[in-house]
Amino acid sequence: MILSSRRLFISDLHIDQSRTDIIYGLFQFLERNKNKCEALYILGDLFEVWIGDDAIADTEMAVASKLRDFSQHGASVFIMHGNRDFLIGNEYANQCGATIIYDNHLVKIEDENLLLLHGDTLCTDDIEYLRFRELVRDNIWQQEFLGKPITERAAYARQVRERSKLEMSSKSEYIMDVNQNAVLELFKSHKTSKVLHGHTHRPAIHELNTKSKDSILGKVQRVVLGDWNEKGWYAELQGKTLELHSFALPNELSTTNIN
Repeated sequence: MILSSRRLFISDLHIDQSRTDIIYGLFQFLERNKNKCEALYILGDLFEVWIGDDAIADTEMAVASKLRDFSQHGASVFIMHGNRDFLIGNEYANQCGATIIYDNHLVKIEDENLLLLHGDTLCTDDIEYLRFRELVRDNIWQQEFLGKPITERAAYARQVRERSKLEMSSKSEYIMDVNQNAVLELFKSHKTSKVLHGHTHRPAIHELNTKSKDSILGKVQRVVLGDWNEKGWYAELQGKTLELHSFALPNELSTTNIN
C-alpha cells in the first residue's frame, strides 16, 4: 500500500560491476523509499553501457530484481533511455517491473505540467555528439547492431567509450552543457513551467524568466539531476513542489555481495 503521493526522479547512475558503492546506494535508496512514493522515474543512464537485453549479467539481474520488488510494493517505475543505455528494451524493462518512457514525457502536477527528458538533446552546441546520436537512435541501425554477436557489440561499445573520453577531454565546458536558447525553446514549445533532466552532471535548480512578446509563461524552473559518483542524487515532487536532494553513498569497501 502506498503511503505517500511523492514522486521520485533519478538519473546518471552509470552502473557497472566495478562501482559496488553505486549499486548498493541504489538498493538502499529503494529500500528507504519502499511504500513511501507512488512513482520512480529513472531519466537515463541507469547503466554505464547497454549492448542489448540479451547481454545482461549478475549486476543487471540484481538491479532488475530490486526494481521489481520496489514496483511490487505499489510504486510505478519508469525507465527513460540515456546516451549510454538507449538500447534497453521492453524485455529488460519487464524484468524490472518498469515501463519505458521517452524524452519530453509530461507529468501532470495539478494545473501544471512537468516535462521530463534525459537532457542530451539540449546540448545543441555539441554537433559531433548529436550526429552520433542521430545515427545510433535510428531503428535500422539498432536492429543491425543488436543482430551482431555479443562480443562484437561489446568491442564496439568499448571503442566508442574510449573515443568519447578523448573527445570530452578536448571539448570546452560550454559545449558539454545545455544551450540556453534550446532550453527556452523547450519551455515555449511544450508550454510547461517545469523541466527536469540529467545528463550534464551539473545538479542545480535554475529559475528562469521566459516572458516575452512571443510567450506568456513568465517564471519557469529547470531542475538538473546530479550523477551518482561521489554521492547520490534525486529529485522529489510532492504537490507542486520540486526539490533536489543528495545523500552519501555507502563505503564500497564494506560491500561484499550485490544480490
